[in-house]
Amino acid sequence: MITRLFRSFKQDDESRRIYSWALYDWANSAYATVVIAAFFPIFFKQYWAADLSAAESTYQLGIANALSSLVMMVFAPLLGAIADRGSARKKFLIFFAAMGIVMSGGLFFIEQGEWFLAMVIYLFATIGFMGGNLFYDSLLPQVAAEKKFDRVSALGYGLGYFGGGLLFAAMVAMSLWPAAFGLADASEAVRVSFICVALWWGLFSIPLWLFVKEPAAAQNESIVKLIAGGWQQLCETLREIRQLKVVMLFLLAYWFYIDGVDTIVRMAIDYGLAIGFDSSSLMVALLITQFVGFPAAILFGRLGQRFGAKAGILIAIGIYMGITVWASMIEKEVEFYGLAVMIGLVQGGIQSLSRSLYARLIPPDRAAEFFGFYNMLGKFAAVAGPLMMGWVAVATDSHRLAVLSLLLLFCVGALLLWFVDETTARQR
Repeated sequence: MITRLFRSFKQDDESRRIYSWALYDWANSAYATVVIAAFFPIFFKQYWAADLSAAESTYQLGIANALSSLVMMVFAPLLGAIADRGSARKKFLIFFAAMGIVMSGGLFFIEQGEWFLAMVIYLFATIGFMGGNLFYDSLLPQVAAEKKFDRVSALGYGLGYFGGGLLFAAMVAMSLWPAAFGLADASEAVRVSFICVALWWGLFSIPLWLFVKEPAAAQNESIVKLIAGGWQQLCETLREIRQLKVVMLFLLAYWFYIDGVDTIVRMAIDYGLAIGFDSSSLMVALLITQFVGFPAAILFGRLGQRFGAKAGILIAIGIYMGITVWASMIEKEVEFYGLAVMIGLVQGGIQSLSRSLYARLIPPDRAAEFFGFYNMLGKFAAVAGPLMMGWVAVATDSHRLAVLSLLLLFCVGALLLWFVDETTARQR
């Protein structure tokens, strides 16, 4: 795969464009894995906010995560509409990526106890990460023909899992054995990891900036006209999307099942700790998920190309149902590793096929705007699931019944997806 990637830059323009686009997933997944999922929450609580109570530091971190999601949730559709009108998807991507890269590197310079500054820098870095993803997704119809959507989308997720996991493994080693890397202690190692993420993100974003082209806008408009036109187009789309029943049905199905997926991602470590597993074992499980996710996402892309993206998503939802039932019964850490393997097998696949199926359902000339709605629902995801798990845990005093409650989200999502008719969208 890696050899083919480098060969692609000597081949035709389409291959160069596809691999350059997919490499951005390799680039920014380092932030998702190393910063969001692993080091920042732990370092925030134990280093920057060590003077706060555990409950207060958790509350402040929750505010930062909620605000970043809220900002993108509110502005994503409008920014997408503006980008479509001005053929500025790539420009918006570069802006948000640059923000994320600079802010991620900026975490290195924050001293112990400066929890508020750390929270603000993290907030802007995460907005950069999520904003970049919106415009990255919307470029899919520009880089590949429709028949290749499944494999190209899966390639991006596969490279993301592999690249993010590769850097995460190196950063874990650096934090465990800092002296071997010429560092004073684990705290310095974690701070250096933020610089490494920024460098990784910036370096592997370069091919997209160089080789992915976007058609020029039909006419040049001032910023004021672009914003006004974008707002008008957004209002029209809100009216129109009610008529695009297949798009609405997919988005509703997506909200349910991706809420289940994201809840498992975000609550897995907390669930493992709640039933008595060691934190180091849970980190190993996270690494397993990353590296299994790489080939599995590629495989799901081929599965979607052969049998259809919808069929692939339904298969993944069925596996997630099995994961949920198994998770409610596990007793040993080795079983948690088994769950990590199973999640890795389907997590990238369900994400990549959802993206490629949605790209088929929407008007390609308004991809950024429609992906704004898609990403907006993604920000709403992992809201109902954690709340439901929390309510069930309190009501029944059982974390196992709480995780089992996620079956409801997967069942409803699968049922709604079953009625999504791709052929109707193609005949528009």
